[in-house]
Amino acid sequence: MGKHGKRIIYVASFVSLIFVLVLLLPIFLKFYIEHRSSLSTAFSEFPVTVNPKDKTITEDEKVNEFLANKHSLLGATVIESGNFLWNLFENVALSIANTPWYENTASVGSRFVTIQPGMRKEQVANTFGDTLKWNSKQKKEFITPIGSSTLPLAEGSFTPGLYSVMMGMTPGEAQAIINERFSDEVLAHYGTATQKIVPLNEALIIASLIQRETVSTDGMRLLSGIMWNRLFLGMNLQIDSTLQYAKANKSTVTSWWPKVVPNDKYISSPFNTYKYKGLPPTPIANPSVAAILAALNPINTSCLFYFNDKTGAFHCSDDYTEHVLQIKKYYGN
Repeated sequence: MGKHGKRIIYVASFVSLIFVLVLLLPIFLKFYIEHRSSLSTAFSEFPVTVNPKDKTITEDEKVNEFLANKHSLLGATVIESGNFLWNLFENVALSIANTPWYENTASVGSRFVTIQPGMRKEQVANTFGDTLKWNSKQKKEFITPIGSSTLPLAEGSFTPGLYSVMMGMTPGEAQAIINERFSDEVLAHYGTATQKIVPLNEALIIASLIQRETVSTDGMRLLSGIMWNRLFLGMNLQIDSTLQYAKANKSTVTSWWPKVVPNDKYISSPFNTYKYKGLPPTPIANPSVAAILAALNPINTSCLFYFNDKTGAFHCSDDYTEHVLQIKKYYGN
């Protein structure tokens, strides 16, 4: 065989190897997702530095150091948090898995579904349903708790993240994998001592508000401190995202997170935190573990007002006058 023939064989072998590796990337990702619990950052229980009964927030250096670590659960709960190479691998694997030609290969009907932090349960149902080709009845079944379930799928317990699913998966089977993720990442670390200080449902409610009101994890703990300050003082929380939630519960609204207008502050809904004091009755979205940790471990601040500027940076003020001046500074008159 001549040099030209050998070169063709080498090139063909190389192309074949690359093709096989490309096919394997989604399989590696699927394997990781299914075994992620054993690869997650290990720790025992969520720390908690707020005490609603005493109306105090305690600064703890060890907790601050832990939560400031990009590889801690505040980042994303798992070891790939903040890892550029991991993010690159995941994006490439997902891109390959979502191509029609890959879906038609011998991938045994596996697919990937992502629950974004801050999604409502209906958005989660649509995301799973669109991938698994569910009808509207199946989507509704997916967000209806199974009678014997020890982890009812109410708003707030659809843990954000990447899930591996199989075509033909039933709503009940999908519930099971979500319940398992919530159990592994939240319940397993929510100790009885923490439960006595901040009941889980309250933590999920506050975490859902934090999730919807911040652009990134940077301002989560500061925003948590502001929310707790308002609760301690008996102030109305005045959270715009609760107005969005209440507004979207009406059948006439076409967006799950509609734009808030001044008149929305008068909406008659227990979720209207401009009209009613205290927490809304349930979470308004599904928070990340980062948001839950922020809810339990707020920054001890004197701030009562806040906003995000056009870059997403978080700003807070002690009084309303200063708050208005800050808004004018970043947004103009």
